[in-house]
Amino acid sequence: MSAKRTFTRIGAILGATALAGVTLTACGDSSGGDGFLAAIENGSVNVGTKYDQPGLGLRNPDNSMSGLDVDVAEYVVNSIADDKGWDHPTIEWRESPSAQRETLIQNGEVDIIAATYSINAGRSESVNFGGPYLLTHQALLVRQDDDRIETLEDLDNGLILCSVSGSTPAQKVKDVLPGVQLQEYDTYSSCVEALSQGNVDALTTDATILFGYSQQYEGDFRVVEMEKDGEPFTDEYYGIGLKKDDQEGTDAINAALERMYADGTFQRLLTENLGEDSVVVEEGTPGDLSFLDAS
Repeated sequence: MSAKRTFTRIGAILGATALAGVTLTACGDSSGGDGFLAAIENGSVNVGTKYDQPGLGLRNPDNSMSGLDVDVAEYVVNSIADDKGWDHPTIEWRESPSAQRETLIQNGEVDIIAATYSINAGRSESVNFGGPYLLTHQALLVRQDDDRIETLEDLDNGLILCSVSGSTPAQKVKDVLPGVQLQEYDTYSSCVEALSQGNVDALTTDATILFGYSQQYEGDFRVVEMEKDGEPFTDEYYGIGLKKDDQEGTDAINAALERMYADGTFQRLLTENLGEDSVVVEEGTPGDLSFLDAS
């Protein structure tokens, strides 16, 4: 995997007085500007993530944060600080619902967002993306003791698939398997409860999200991979969103992600947060957005 070169400006702040010229040299590299790197250098970074997705972005009862997206964001911020010779900044967390992510970035309410943020062509018109830092696929969550569902096609027998209001994964299944019945709920956690009670037969969304629930309710559920014509049903590339045209910040994020892979941190965080079975989640290729050309 090729490492990205991060371009920085070595800053010197020149000041002059009426009596003599005085040169002040900054400690470490200076980012200049007002982008993501400036926030790190200034000592405070606002990071958006989910608050309600176990294993990915979860606000705990003691108000601490946990999950893979949280850990990846912390690694990236601190790795960039180390690379630049800056102190680790304070990280302020901001809940970032899916429908608000681009707006939060554009309004400057967050510096970056790591929140199961799939990179697609439409979003890339509004924000920059570092990454992708992982590749996941749409999958199914079923009850551990339900042996009726082992493949996608098994749903096409009048089984009930949970759908979350405003989401597209369940409808994608319905489009290829007309025999599936959709039952709509407001949230994925409501779907998980309905699945536990036997009111629905399966829940579908990104495998990463489903592994988080299977970890939270260990022994109650299992994740079933979905394929169509021998290929994953969908590809979902997770990225770190930041302000449009912040190329310096984007390059720095990609370089930090490369370091995260090289030192083994990513695989450790993946297993810690989503379990041993999450090996089906793949490392991304930071900076390679060529998949957008095919979307």
